[in-house]
Amino acid sequence: MDILRFITAGSVDDGKSTLIGRLLYDSKNILIDQLEALEKQSKNKNENGVDLAILTDGLRAEREQGITIDVAYRYFSTPKRKFIIADAPGHIQYTRNMITGASNSQLIVILIDARQGVIEQTRRHSIIASLLKMKNVVVAINKMDLVDYSEEVFNDIKAQYELVAKKLKLENVNYFPISAFNGDNIVSKSEKTDWYQGSTLLDFLENVEINEDQEKENPRFQVQYVIRPQTDELHDYRGYAGEVISGIYRKGDEITVLPQNIQTKISKIETGGHEVDFVFTNQPAVIHVEDDIDISRGDFLVKTNQQPKVENEFEAVVCWLDKKELNEGNKYFIQHKSRTLKAIIKEIEYKIDVNTLEQTPITENVKLNEVVKVRLKTASPLVFDSFEDSKSTGNAILIDETSNSTVGAVMIL
Repeated sequence: MDILRFITAGSVDDGKSTLIGRLLYDSKNILIDQLEALEKQSKNKNENGVDLAILTDGLRAEREQGITIDVAYRYFSTPKRKFIIADAPGHIQYTRNMITGASNSQLIVILIDARQGVIEQTRRHSIIASLLKMKNVVVAINKMDLVDYSEEVFNDIKAQYELVAKKLKLENVNYFPISAFNGDNIVSKSEKTDWYQGSTLLDFLENVEINEDQEKENPRFQVQYVIRPQTDELHDYRGYAGEVISGIYRKGDEITVLPQNIQTKISKIETGGHEVDFVFTNQPAVIHVEDDIDISRGDFLVKTNQQPKVENEFEAVVCWLDKKELNEGNKYFIQHKSRTLKAIIKEIEYKIDVNTLEQTPITENVKLNEVVKVRLKTASPLVFDSFEDSKSTGNAILIDETSNSTVGAVMIL
């Protein structure tokens, strides 16, 4: 059973938390004790006597104010698929939370209040979806009950958003008329929108295509641990353990060890304690090679004819996550999967306006929540793909050398 990771985004009070609560509630993913606690804490009760929003608003401040502050993650499953949902805050000052939550998601659900239509936050979150190369966008036009389930209102908002999607080159956009509060068109079809011929939101989420053709993906495997028991029984055993990031690896494949740029062949593949002929995306594996090569944690094993970039200077888009400002010349650690290197900000080229995607010149230091294009230089070569080609090997984080805090989300160009 595969896993769909998606994020909900929208303005404050558009009903993101209520929508997630409705998905959990109607798909029977809430335990009895959770339901009892929910009934006691509910203020804004629906017809079932519960406030579904507080299922995701876990912080006390969130419940008191009725808003979402931090990204909340929830897990649920149906017979067809497992889901990991990120509930992102709607406030402008929490843009960084939205970006970090979306960077790991395969799909974004953008909620629009049927009474408000497309507003500034809708455009901002759509721009972030475009920036993060989201392949699937769901536009959930919520609170249809407050506009008498009007087909005209739905079509008008759909037309508004189609202009936004066209400008941002968003593809695979799907539209749903819903009421998270009442449950219309979320898990069950609503009789109140008999003019709507599409599927329910959950049915779409269960069936949307998310997996790339693994044969077409560039194979990437990063070593996380070198297994060298050196016991009498396993005297010559040397395996390289990790997870297949993308693509397929087969016994006998010609591979290159990076960044050393040494060629060899796969002699054996193990997974789950058994020898197998091949492994594919997201599978943990132990790979053995024919030659005695010095391979360490963080090194990549890639197909010789499908290699990534290996450079120590590159351009990237950085979302700044720290209250301490970003300056040219600042030094950080850059963590890329299992590999951590020293890095320096060689140049800050321009700022990206998250409201318009326009490039603006740098006139002052980069502040919290701002998005900039930079040129980074690392102490030794980094093995990577561009973020557009592969989210898995095209992203990294910047870490403060003194506090060890994560200060920047990096999308490599």
